[in-house]
Amino acid sequence: MSRVGKKPIPLPKGVKISIGDELVVEGPKGKQSVPIPRGITFRQQDGTLELQRDGDDKAALHGLTRALASNAVQGVSSGFTRELQIFGIGYRCEVKGRIATFTLGYSHPIEFYLPDGVDLKVDKPVQNLTPLILTGSDRQVLGQVAANIRALRPPDPYKQKGIRYAKELLRKKVGKSGATGGKGGK
Repeated sequence: MSRVGKKPIPLPKGVKISIGDELVVEGPKGKQSVPIPRGITFRQQDGTLELQRDGDDKAALHGLTRALASNAVQGVSSGFTRELQIFGIGYRCEVKGRIATFTLGYSHPIEFYLPDGVDLKVDKPVQNLTPLILTGSDRQVLGQVAANIRALRPPDPYKQKGIRYAKELLRKKVGKSGATGGKGGK
């Protein structure tokens, strides 16, 4: 049995579920749907949602479908957050409506369009660190937006500048030493 798939999903108050060709989850933060593969069935009882599968060949889909349904329930009830940090002198971000404008040391500012359901909040910069907080109800979309923002200026291991996740560890690399002058010591 799948250990993940067997675990029941608790349903918070204010979350409504309808089971059909796909699982539709509605809550205070929006509406999401989860596809139901063949061989997997949902059952709602006593404020929880349980999954069952037809056979052992559906074990991987059992755990996957349960995880997707759990993320949908949590997303429509409380939502998800991702924290990013911009390191570097002069690196900054401004948000106007659905467009975030990044100044990241290039010759031009970068405009990034935020999709529906994802909000970006820029906290007050501290020294050369600017915290960014992404919030949304869809975990997959939120993670993809965070990865796309990070890709605008990935963290540099030599100068420690760029955009990184809040708890991402970055090892500092040592740069070249110019003692030999590059000619082999002559």
